Amino acid sequence: MDRGGLLQYWRDVARGHQVEVPTDMAEPIHQITTNNEGTHVREQVPYTLITRKEKCGEVLYEKRHYEKAHWACITVHEDTYEQSICYGFMKIMRYICQQNSAGSYLGMTIPIVTVVRTDEMHRTLSRAVTVAYYLPPPHQSEPPRPHDPEVTIEHWPAAVVYTRAFTGATNELTIIHEISSLAEALDCPAVCVSDSFIVAGYTNPAAAHRQNEIWFLERP
Repeated sequence: MDRGGLLQYWRDVARGHQVEVPTDMAEPIHQITTNNEGTHVREQVPYTLITRKEKCGEVLYEKRHYEKAHWACITVHEDTYEQSICYGFMKIMRYICQQNSAGSYLGMTIPIVTVVRTDEMHRTLSRAVTVAYYLPPPHQSEPPRPHDPEVTIEHWPAAVVYTRAFTGATNELTIIHEISSLAEALDCPAVCVSDSFIVAGYTNPAAAHRQNEIWFLERP
């Protein structure tokens, strides 16, 4: 698919979430799509599997350890979760593709994660959503600086994460449902941070069949 076709595809999908994709996104969309189908593999954020709980062949959750690392982050406050991840991801894509102090394509990593916050009863999401991109290993020691002042480089500490996979759209309803499902699967959910959760996306927001995970962070 050429630049124009890719841009139109993204625009068609985004319109369903009341999101406008500007014309200057044609190049980042094309670059990320072609680079990741060719020479650049989508590098996975490294982790160590601690344990996995299964029932009747289904994985209920995994417990993993992630090392400390640099992430490029942006916090967005749109009306809906879908709008926030779309606008946030577009700014992260511009940073990945060229709008950085290295002036080059940095490489795509997965998952792109979004940090969401809920009320005490876990019934509603806060409008503040943080979209974050793990910098590939060659850029971890000296992360290229973003041109966009809204994108910041953060050093996240090592963390133990409880994670459960799910597919399909990510919106307030599905996220609240997945938070509830993982809490039920855990033997002791009280060991986790209770008001902040992570949605990990392994496919871009324009993908028809999204592969996702819900993450709970173990209290430090």
